[in-house]
Amino acid sequence: MTDIGHAVRQICAVYHNDASRLMDIIEAVQSRYGCVSSEAMNLIAQALGIPRVEVHSTVSFYSFLSNRPKGRVIIRLCSDPIDEMFGMLPVANTFEETLGVHVGETTADGAITLEWTPCIGMSDQAPAALINDVVVTYLSTDKAREIVAELRRSGDPRKLVHRLGDGHNAHPLVRAMVHNNIRRKGPVVLADLPPGAALRKALAMSPIEVIRDIKTSRLRGRGGAGFPTGMKWEFTRQAEGARKFVICNADEGEPGTFKDRVILTEYADLMFEGMTIAGYAIGAKEGILYLRGEYAYLRPLLEHILQVRRDAGLLGRDICGKRGFEFDIRIQLGAGAYVCGEETSLLSSCEGRRGDPKNRPPFPAQKGYLGCPTSVNNVETFCCVARILDRGPGWFAEIGSKGSPGTKLFSVSGDCAAPGVYEYPFGITLAELLRDVGAEDVQAVQVGGPSGQLVGPDSFGRRLEYDDLATGGSIMIFNSSRDLVHIVRKFLEFFADESCGYCTPCRVGNVLLLRKIEEILHDRGSPDDLHYLEELSATVKFASRCGLGQTSPNTVLSLLRNFPEVLKRRLKPPAGEFLATFDIRAALADTERLVGRSSVMYAP
Repeated sequence: MTDIGHAVRQICAVYHNDASRLMDIIEAVQSRYGCVSSEAMNLIAQALGIPRVEVHSTVSFYSFLSNRPKGRVIIRLCSDPIDEMFGMLPVANTFEETLGVHVGETTADGAITLEWTPCIGMSDQAPAALINDVVVTYLSTDKAREIVAELRRSGDPRKLVHRLGDGHNAHPLVRAMVHNNIRRKGPVVLADLPPGAALRKALAMSPIEVIRDIKTSRLRGRGGAGFPTGMKWEFTRQAEGARKFVICNADEGEPGTFKDRVILTEYADLMFEGMTIAGYAIGAKEGILYLRGEYAYLRPLLEHILQVRRDAGLLGRDICGKRGFEFDIRIQLGAGAYVCGEETSLLSSCEGRRGDPKNRPPFPAQKGYLGCPTSVNNVETFCCVARILDRGPGWFAEIGSKGSPGTKLFSVSGDCAAPGVYEYPFGITLAELLRDVGAEDVQAVQVGGPSGQLVGPDSFGRRLEYDDLATGGSIMIFNSSRDLVHIVRKFLEFFADESCGYCTPCRVGNVLLLRKIEEILHDRGSPDDLHYLEELSATVKFASRCGLGQTSPNTVLSLLRNFPEVLKRRLKPPAGEFLATFDIRAALADTERLVGRSSVMYAP
């Protein structure tokens, strides 16, 4: 037996040769060998008793996994619009010059790989990069040179951390230079609660009464869709099947979103408390925290908090002395796939497979993880649950607006004086938020991330709530110096890259939208393109299988609706019979190269 054969079999045995833990097995193999080679795939498939193609399919799907060796150090530069706005392109150029490679390449000695990656949850301290699992913030060209020098000297990204951030970022298990940037605390999420306080109150009630309180509070999911949490729990509890699951979606991956990062760093106890209450309410013994791969640096702290809760009797058997109530939580690490933020894709990933969306119905509440009834809620929602059980549903329902009770966390980034995390009661106007964050000369605001709405000054009086400007929390601010067509192009580039590729409308439609916006951006657009964009966007939204394709055209549609003058300035009217968008020289370039001469053209 070869060394790799012995090691891979040992890793599989740690996870009981369970195919549903394939993600953990693959990540452990890659951590040890730098990649998941063809030989390793064969060995994993044999140990788990599954077809090799399933292993290869999973490895090839996630951007953080690879079947070929990369550098011992991987520098992942964040490519989102906010990082670009604050200087990422010159930083990337400096890395290329200093390393002697282009983005996407590895140095000749095999030591360092340079890559682009989408949002890493650090838009409030951009430009930022992920170097292995070490987050480096506030990059500059000088820092890029210093980073390369240190990596060449020591090969250890941990030695790049010369200062520590606030709060638990300075914890010995984290040691990150990340800043929380908590700018405004509210009474619900960013408030202290002694561990176990809400749980004990919940356990003094029946599960049905707990669900009733959540329904009375009118809590809606904080991930953006806003589905009533109590109703979801009720469906899950009533579903057939003795084995049930609670899953926390901590895979915030849209550019400009980072509020969950702060909760995970400073308020994980509150989140775990909410998950445990959910387990009691729906009759589940098992919980999973799906943690995005970009936040792997927080995993040791989160595992420590879970163990402290077990030691305190807040997880495990007979929790808080409640005989028969058993519940525990494990962490499932993602590997760089935005689509896994969609709940059915997340379930596929938790099951060890590609993050492909599942058809609905059946819904996760009926048939979710491993085919069992499953309630999937996001980080902020579980925090609200714990607070509701502690303070009461009436207290919660009185906060916020009529149709949107409670508070909302906002991740604010871009052109403002104080980027960071803000907690406001639902119903605050966008204008009030912009004033508080120090935003001036605002041309546009992207509300709800790239899948949300791009709005202008005429919408700043609208309210941030489910019935008006709905948002999962991302607020990106652009002043008058920013090119909105370029911003939209960046968003479409993100969606085209992050599509799982399963359905044609999303896989092809987003690419076609991107190409047309690029033509307009480079002054090759015509007035007819506006109708084309509108029709294509409607088709992608209607025909796509999951939420990614159903929302990705929103940024194009809001540009068309709210900023028509920005587009019209880039369009050229057709000149006679010829389209302004047709570049004859570009069309003939390949033929001219083949025949070895230039074409002669005659104008009418």
